[in-house]
Amino acid sequence: MAKKTQKRMPRRREEFTYRGYSVADLQQMALSELLPLMPARARRKFDRGLSREHEKLLADLRSGDEKIRTHLRDMIIMPEMVGRTIEIHNGKEFQKVEIQPEAVFHYLGEFALTRRRIAHGSAGIGATRSSKYVPLK
Repeated sequence: MAKKTQKRMPRRREEFTYRGYSVADLQQMALSELLPLMPARARRKFDRGLSREHEKLLADLRSGDEKIRTHLRDMIIMPEMVGRTIEIHNGKEFQKVEIQPEAVFHYLGEFALTRRRIAHGSAGIGATRSSKYVPLK
């Protein structure tokens, strides 16, 4: 029995949309138009007003600075940040994060993890009762 081979078409990646709007549409909207599209927590943050540090970060992004480093893990990712590379502090070092369209209206801190995966090794000599009596020579 011969197998029937069928050519597969390359999978097309669909353009990202957020609630029916493309990233280009979101970037052209004013903040007042973006607010109804945001999740409730992000909308509340903007309703209450951004701090001076958050405003400065947005100003740096708009000015076109190449290297942006920040400790502001609680900053909401705005559509104008898409495509930029931001270094986010994770408590020990700055991690480079390229902002993807899927990250819109999430927090910066979600993409710079603060905890590392731990891979525990085997017990050392003298660590357990049975390894206490192993001759060293």
